[in-house]
Amino acid sequence: MGGDGDGWTDCGLGHRHWGTAGAAGLLLTAPDDAGRPCVLLQHRAAYSHHGDTWGLPGGARGRSEDARTAALRETAEETGLETGAVRTTTSYVDDHGGWSYTTVLAWADRLLEVHALDRESTAVAWVLVEQVEERSLHPGFAASWPAVRQLWAQELRNSANSSPGP
Repeated sequence: MGGDGDGWTDCGLGHRHWGTAGAAGLLLTAPDDAGRPCVLLQHRAAYSHHGDTWGLPGGARGRSEDARTAALRETAEETGLETGAVRTTTSYVDDHGGWSYTTVLAWADRLLEVHALDRESTAVAWVLVEQVEERSLHPGFAASWPAVRQLWAQELRNSANSSPGP
């Protein structure tokens, strides 16, 4: 379903983006063995747009595909993630005027097995949340990370005050 959104487009801010219908990625969080929160990141292949950087697994949305579906589909294609083992909660939209990137927040009970499965990735890794900014981040992810992390922290606080959590 996602292929009909493949292609380059320009946004209202003058940037060039992949995904004629926008794009979406999955910010998947799971605890490590010590209970510390980790997020799944993808190391982008050097040849790709803003290559040799770390970001979220994700990609172009299909024209009739919602962001949640696109983020889960792309992550499964790129990492082999068993999407039935994750719970999505909310999302953050980075709107560039005529093009947007939606970060879908998701949670798992444990670190799930993942692998770099396509030529777009050189690696995927579970990274401690406090170490995300130590990576060389994709510029779009780096720009949205402060707002996404704030939303992430709010979701984490909300889950501590209610049951079941994220």
